Amino acid sequence: MHKAGVAAIAAALLTLGCANQAGQSGQVHKPAGERYGLGKTPTAQEIAGWNIDIAPDGSGLPPGSGTVAQGRALYAAQCAACHGATGQGGTAARLVGGQGTLTSDKPVMTIGSFWPYATTLYDYINRAMPWDRPQSLKPNEVYALTAFLLHMNGIVDANASLDATSLPKVAMPNRNGFTRGDPRPGDVKTTRCMENCS
Repeated sequence: MHKAGVAAIAAALLTLGCANQAGQSGQVHKPAGERYGLGKTPTAQEIAGWNIDIAPDGSGLPPGSGTVAQGRALYAAQCAACHGATGQGGTAARLVGGQGTLTSDKPVMTIGSFWPYATTLYDYINRAMPWDRPQSLKPNEVYALTAFLLHMNGIVDANASLDATSLPKVAMPNRNGFTRGDPRPGDVKTTRCMENCS
């Protein structure tokens, strides 16, 4: 079949499909699952199992606590194989150091140099680590690892204990390093120009 014939058939099918939808204006369509007998509406409990995000202000942090000392032992057992014994990297990303490098030619983006909120560290560990067993750590273990990694970056002291109240209060070095809103200058041209543009 020629290209023109294929294009004509495609256009006809598209027109018929659109006309059919236009004739049903105002009707509410059942979700595909109901139409085809697939799936079910999730329960509140099922949704709660997926709703594990932690906000910058600490909303969503669970009960529990952990210390730097507890985190040190957990890190050696659960994290060092990939991130290195001192957090300087291995087969996975570097976690420690890099402060003062973000404006250099070779910025080192780590927990201590780049991340704006300590709660993001809890959130990431909780949902994604260890790499081969994500979401397998208990809240106390996640708090402990968070405390240890913040200590390794010089952000909390060696005796620190973190929980849902204290973690959001940790001031990260790069907490003001991100901008809100549109960072573009106000004189951005919005008209299309193909040549001799100024």
